[in-house]
Amino acid sequence: MRPLEQLTTDSSGISLVREWSTNVKNKIEFLPVDKARAREALYNLQITTRSPMGAITYFTGGLLIENGWIRILGSGSEKLKRDIVTWNKGKTLLLIGEQPKYLLVADDVVGGFYALNGGGLGTDIGKVYYFAPESLEWEALDLTYSDFLNFCFNGDVKGFYKNFHWKGYEKDILNITGDQAFSFIPFLWTKEGKDLNKVSKKTVPVEEVYTSNMDFKKSINH
Repeated sequence: MRPLEQLTTDSSGISLVREWSTNVKNKIEFLPVDKARAREALYNLQITTRSPMGAITYFTGGLLIENGWIRILGSGSEKLKRDIVTWNKGKTLLLIGEQPKYLLVADDVVGGFYALNGGGLGTDIGKVYYFAPESLEWEALDLTYSDFLNFCFNGDVKGFYKNFHWKGYEKDILNITGDQAFSFIPFLWTKEGKDLNKVSKKTVPVEEVYTSNMDFKKSINH
């Protein structure tokens, strides 16, 4: 484990992220940082602040895209209490400091999860995958982490999620926190769950959505 001092010598990453976030198409909220939490999170992550991911972890509590429809993990804040490392512990990490097969870096309100491939999702190491709640499959996006940020800032986020928009969704997501997601009955991956205007929606902890989706994925694949 490299000491924190070696991870924070170059802060160019946050300058780059803030440069990308100017004159953007989508709504972005940089969450305030707690310095103590940021130091711990970056040390546990073992990535320098020269990288956009390290910079977001050290200099922000996370980012909310489009009123929190997408949540990009940082070091944790009031609106997004999870930090990137502790969120992964017990999911992709058994021990802090190890190299995971993939690292969860962001998620959304409908139970989708974004992960950086460390070799466990495909041969394209360093690329971002999306866990699609309507199929329970990891989908390759052919994006680096920086590309993913640019998609969140300037990409067609509404178009990407067009099948997940129900009547009144803009109002509904204003009442959800960064640590919650919607649970749908029938499930989105069932034939009966394809029309989001007809399914039942309930706000639950995002941890619950992640666990249930992964359990369903395992049972279906078996």
